[in-house]
Amino acid sequence: MSPMPATKGHSEGCCNVPPVVTKGYQAKGSYEEIGGYKTYVTGPAEAKKAIVVIYDIFGYFEQTLQGADILAYSDHHQPYKVFMPDWFKGKPCPIEIYPPDNDDKKKQLGDFFGTYPPPKVAGQVPDYVKAVKSTYSSLERFGILGYCWGGKVVALTAKADTNPFAVAAVAHPAMVDPADAEGLSVPFILLASKDEDADAVKKFEDALKVPKYVEIFGDQIHGWMAARSDLSDDRVKAEYERGYAKLLDFFSKNF
Repeated sequence: MSPMPATKGHSEGCCNVPPVVTKGYQAKGSYEEIGGYKTYVTGPAEAKKAIVVIYDIFGYFEQTLQGADILAYSDHHQPYKVFMPDWFKGKPCPIEIYPPDNDDKKKQLGDFFGTYPPPKVAGQVPDYVKAVKSTYSSLERFGILGYCWGGKVVALTAKADTNPFAVAAVAHPAMVDPADAEGLSVPFILLASKDEDADAVKKFEDALKVPKYVEIFGDQIHGWMAARSDLSDDRVKAEYERGYAKLLDFFSKNF
C-alpha cells in the first residue's frame, strides 16, 4: 500500500483518463429531479450500467463533477450512466470550515454531521436507486462510489440487506471502521489518503472477504479526488488521474 508513481492516468487495459482540467471545468452532464433529489446526471444514453456517486460534505464542486464525467466516459468498452444526488438539498457544508482547526469550525462540522449522519442517508439510498430505475429502465446493474463522508455512507449501504449494488468503491473515506468490512458481499475498492488511519485501513482490508483493491496514496490529503483537490498542483493532478484510473480498472474487472 505504499505510494506509487503516477502513470499518466493509464490503467491496466481498460481505459484512458482524459486530460484533467485544472480550473474552470465545464461539466458534461445536466441536473434532473430523481426520487425527490436534484441529481447531477452524466454519461452516454446507451449505457447499461450505472454508478451512484455519494459526494463529500461540500456537495457539487467542479473537481467532483469532473470525476463523475471521467467515470462516465473513460471506459469505452462499458460506458456508465452516473448519478450524483444532492442529499443536502442545496445546503452543503461550507468548505471554508475545513480543516476544523478551531472550536467554532469543529462545532459547525459536528452540527453538520449530526444533521446528516451516514446511517440516515445510507437508509435512503436503496429507494433512490429504485427511483433511478423507474426513470432509466434500460439500466441493468448499479455500482456505488463515495468520497469522505460519502465513503461511510457507501460502506453502510453496501453491507445492508437492502444493498442494490454489484460493486462498491470509496475514496479517502471518513470514519473507516474495520467492522464495516465484515458484512460486505460485493467487490470493494478503497483508495485512502495520508490522513486516514493507516492501521484502520489495513484492518479493513484484512476483513474484506470479497474481490478487493486497497491502496494508500501516501502523499495525498483527505479529499484529493473530490472537493478539496488542488488540481493546479501537478502531483495532486497526477494522483487524481491515477485514482480515477484505478477506480475504472476495478469497475471494468468486477462490474
